Amino acid sequence: VQLQASGGGLVQVGDSLRLACAYSGRTFSTDVMGWFRQAPRKAREFVAHINLSGTSPYYVDSMKGRFTISVDNAEKTVYLQMNALKPEDTAVYYCALRQGFSTLYGSWGRGTQVTVSS
Repeated sequence: VQLQASGGGLVQVGDSLRLACAYSGRTFSTDVMGWFRQAPRKAREFVAHINLSGTSPYYVDSMKGRFTISVDNAEKTVYLQMNALKPEDTAVYYCALRQGFSTLYGSWGRGTQVTVSS
């Protein structure tokens, strides 16, 4: 499986961005795609995940209401819509796939940089 994240950029406080994670290879609707982020000098943190069937989205509490994760199966792409961006959202964002019964995210894409300027 290969993942390719895109959509990052430099935005102002309050702006929106939509990140995309294009996936290829053998996947199943029960696989779970997650978004993570890592800010400078901080540990990587989980943001949200969703089944590739498009069901059961889950968010870290601090992201609820501002971030929306979704799947376009025809395009084989998982999106992360981010609204009302804050400077603390500045980070490299990664997508990762968890497959089958694994509890680990075994496939990772290269990150995409999001910078929120005040």
